[in-house]
Amino acid sequence: MAEETKPKIEKETKKNKMKEFKLEKVILNIGATGEELEKGVILLETISGKKAVKLKAVKRIPSWSVRPGMEVGVKVTLRGKDAIEMIKKLLPALDNEIKEKQVQKNFFSFGIHEYIEIPGVEYIREVGIMGFEATAVFTRPGKHVEKRKVGRGKTKRQAVSKEEIIKYLEDNFKTKIMRGKR
Repeated sequence: MAEETKPKIEKETKKNKMKEFKLEKVILNIGATGEELEKGVILLETISGKKAVKLKAVKRIPSWSVRPGMEVGVKVTLRGKDAIEMIKKLLPALDNEIKEKQVQKNFFSFGIHEYIEIPGVEYIREVGIMGFEATAVFTRPGKHVEKRKVGRGKTKRQAVSKEEIIKYLEDNFKTKIMRGKR
């Protein structure tokens, strides 16, 4: 009789691997043009240790004097261990506090007002004082089904909920979530 109950217990204790999620990537970006863009490249390459990529405008926006092909920003994408280390490095600059509205389905995003607020980063003379934005994207196994060209499917259950991301931040990075109407 004890043998009959053993397989049931094993099934209940096993976790569904399709429900597990992971930090897919962290994107650091700065929107700027001209001389500020070059400063942004230096800043992101210094902070991340990776090569920065310049972004070009696709549409014309006359009120901002933006035309197609004009360089309007710079970004760096970090994956794997580099992404986790970058989040560990950036969150103390915010005193490990994030507002609830900064957390959305599948990602959370925050801004660093001045890069010198990051512990261990020194002032860079050629850059001056500058800030940037960071976005951390989460994914589940099977999420690539939406992205492939052939046989696309809708994977609503593969989305990482806001509550799961909040719990992940609290457990892994000791982050406090600021809840409120503001």
